[in-house]
Amino acid sequence: MKRNCSVTPAQLGGLYASMCVLSLAVAGFFWSQGATLVLPFAALELVAVAAAFLMYARHAADRERICLADGRLVVEQETAGRTTRCEFVRDWVRVESSADAGRLIEVRGGGQSVQVGRYLRPDLRPVLAREIRQALRGV
Repeated sequence: MKRNCSVTPAQLGGLYASMCVLSLAVAGFFWSQGATLVLPFAALELVAVAAAFLMYARHAADRERICLADGRLVVEQETAGRTTRCEFVRDWVRVESSADAGRLIEVRGGGQSVQVGRYLRPDLRPVLAREIRQALRGV
């Protein structure tokens, strides 16, 4: 499951580069006409937009991966480039989903616990919990 992103980091970089060219061209024109404060404010604006775009791009590749193989349930979560991995013995896993569709699914076993379903619509989380339970039973 991946975060729903409408723009990839590469597309965002291209958009930012075109914004820089256009904004600095307009600011340069006004600076040449004697409006000297336009250029520093344009640069400040571009720095603020760059910070916002970097925050967006950092989380654009966030994902969750659930895999069942060799008697183990493996949950990998990548957030801002950092990957965490939890392994559970298949026979000891409990999958808990609340009746409240807005809550995340909790996978527990062997003294570990992890929440999944972050990137699913809340109404699909119970479906995922049911599918995980069926896979664990071997159905």
